[in-house]
Order: sequence, then C-alpha cells, then structure tokens
Amino acid sequence: MVRQDPSIQAQSAPVAVWQQKDSKQAQVALSGQINVYTLAGVWTDIIQKQALWLEQGGSNDQSLVFDASKVSFLDGAGIAFLIDVEEAQKKAGGQFEIQGLDPKYGPLLKEFEPINQLFPTPTNKPKRSFIVSTGMATQNLLDDAYGLVSFTGHLGADLFWSLLHIKQVRWGDFVNAAVQAGIAALPIVGLVSFLIGVILSFQAAIGMEQFGAVSFVGPLAALGIVREMGPLITAILLAGRSSAAFAAEIGTMTVNSEVDALITGGLSPIRFLVVPRVLAGILVMPILALFADVVSIFASMCTMLLYGVPFINFYNGMLEAVGLEDVFSGLVKATLFGVVVSAMGCLRGMQTGTGAAAVGISATRAVVSSIVMIVLVDGIFAYISYITGF
Repeated sequence: MVRQDPSIQAQSAPVAVWQQKDSKQAQVALSGQINVYTLAGVWTDIIQKQALWLEQGGSNDQSLVFDASKVSFLDGAGIAFLIDVEEAQKKAGGQFEIQGLDPKYGPLLKEFEPINQLFPTPTNKPKRSFIVSTGMATQNLLDDAYGLVSFTGHLGADLFWSLLHIKQVRWGDFVNAAVQAGIAALPIVGLVSFLIGVILSFQAAIGMEQFGAVSFVGPLAALGIVREMGPLITAILLAGRSSAAFAAEIGTMTVNSEVDALITGGLSPIRFLVVPRVLAGILVMPILALFADVVSIFASMCTMLLYGVPFINFYNGMLEAVGLEDVFSGLVKATLFGVVVSAMGCLRGMQTGTGAAAVGISATRAVVSSIVMIVLVDGIFAYISYITGF
C-alpha cells in the first residue's frame, strides 16, 4: 500500500474557512496544522474574500474574528498569515481578534507587536527648494574642482619623478596602454578623418564656387585640418574610446579594493596606474593627430578632383598656406589633448564609488569631463595663438 505525503493529505481539507455572518461581522475558522504547506491553497483565498467583505461594508466598524481553538500546530508561516490578515483589517479601520489560540504561541505572536512597525507608512521626501539645489550643485562643483586641482598637482609631481627615475616607470603598462589607445584606434581615426576631409571640402566648395574661388578651398581646408580639425577630432574620438577604457579599468580596480591595497602596501596609485597611461597618451596622441591630418588632406584632395582641381594645384596651394609652424602648433595642441584625455579617464576611475553601476558612471563621467576639458584647453590655446601668432 502506497502511503500519501502528510502535506498532501493536509491540503485536501482547508485549514482556514471563511465564514461571513453579515456585512459587520466575519470569522475565519482555523483547524489542524497551520504551516507553509497547508496555507498554500487558502492564504490568497482568505485575503480576497476579506477584501470583498471590507468593500461591501462601507464602514469602519467591521469586526473579524479568528477562531484558533482547533489549531494543533502553528509555525512562522501561520504567524505571517495572521499578521497579513490583521494588517489588512486595521488598514481598513476595522477590528481584529484572535480567540482560542494556545498560550504557548503567544510569545511568538508578541514578537511582531506593534504591527505598525512591520508596515510603516510611506513618507514622501520633501522636495528641495531651488536655493538648496543650487547650493548642493555648487558644492559638488567646488569639490570636483578641488579634486581636479589636487590630482593635477600629484600627477605633475609624479611625471617629474618619472623623468628622474626612468627605470622605475612601469613600461609594460605603458606599452599596453599605448597599443590600446594608439594602434587599436587607427581604424576609427582613419575612417572619421577621411569623412571629415570630404565633408569639409564639399561644404567649403559649395560657397566658394559662387565666387569662382574653388582653387582656394584646398589650402584653406588643409590649414584648418592641420591646426584644428585633426587634433580636435582625434581627441574627441580618444575621449569616447580610450578615456572611458581607462576609467573602467581603474574603476574596476577601485571597486575591488585593489587601489586601497596599493596604498596599504606603500605604493602610490598615481605612479603605479596613472603615470604609464598618461605617458602613453602623450606619445600616441600626436601620432594619431598626424595620421588624421594626412588622411583628411588626402580625402580633401580626392574631393577637389570633382571640382576640376588637380592634385598638383592642391599640393602647391597647400604648401603656400600651410607651414611647419602650423603643423607644429597642431602637434603641440594634440599633445595637450593627450594629457587631458588620459588624465581625466584615470581621475574618474579613481573616483569610482561602490555598487554595480559605479564603473559605468565613472566611464560616462570620464567621457563628458574629457570633452569639456578638450574644449577648454582648445579655447585657451586659440587665445594664446592669437596673442603670440603661433
């Protein structure tokens, strides 16, 4: 003879039966073992019937009685069932009472009193005023500026240290960062630079053609590419690519407490992590900018063929308009951009907080901060060029 599971036998007879006397009074009769198995089929049913009964009453004097005189066993699930029904009853303003419960279950039930602490009333946080929001934003901006100035000072000192202690620089990390930020970025830099050269020449030729000065498009486009567009476009591409990668890499180390381990071991995280990446940015940024200049100028030359300007005319005009000083100016600007992009990525990575989204937030902040600093440095450099003629 096959014996049936006791829990299955218990489920055949409901352990809680809803009895509604009228719209003012109702009763739930409990019997047998009240546990997680026996309540599986009746908990939801009782709650639904209670909700319908409370809606029908329409007053706050409805009374619900639990008859527990026939309960032989009660566990934590049964206590949770009683609390759930009681909370719904009191929330509707009605009365709740338990009758006939064995005194040995009293201490277990009293552990959850008062019941209001289990179901706290949600409170709406007061909205910040405009003045408070402005003050907090200003404070965050000042804190960020202080962190940037402090980081710049430490980085400058450690870069000077790297010149005096060349053998102590982590050149392995330098090579890896240079490959990641330099060689791996050649395809995207080449593609975007080619498109920029084509678009810039087309847009300039449309206007210059009205004045019969199409032959001047090539020299002007080459001058703009060498001095401005080449370094700027390359820096923005590296900000979205390499700066975010640096921030994510160092940010992951920060979340995993690896940066704290370096500090505990007496190592400077800026010398250990930041200096190799900044040196890599200083190296690869001028090279990528020069590569972008060549690709953009070639694209411009190909575009001007459609307007009847031969290569030789474009080349001669470019030599007259673009000098070594212009090329050197663009490379100096690209070097500054390389420092900014790599340093901001490392800074945001070291400022990574805790949590699953912290690394993504740091990568986003690195890209935004790098672009803002690129524009700021570009504006300062343009003013210096205007004053000095460089």
